[in-house]
Amino acid sequence: MSQTFIVKGSSITDPSQNTIGNACFVRVHATANTTLTVTDGDSSVLGSVYIASGDTVIIEKAPKDKITCADSRASAVGSPRS
Repeated sequence: MSQTFIVKGSSITDPSQNTIGNACFVRVHATANTTLTVTDGDSSVLGSVYIASGDTVIIEKAPKDKITCADSRASAVGSPRS
């Protein structure tokens, strides 16, 4: 299934405690089996999710929340309706 979104920044390889340009929506593509973790500005874990190799997810987060996800590529995205 194809997805339509607006690219809002550069792709980041293996993000670690990265706000991904203060994005509210982040597209993450796993290059190997991995766990994606979202933390807040105080580094408290808000949640985590397992992503299988080759899977892609779009995460909604607050601008200052950080993403850590080894073995992935992440990019800030937006909705074409925004």
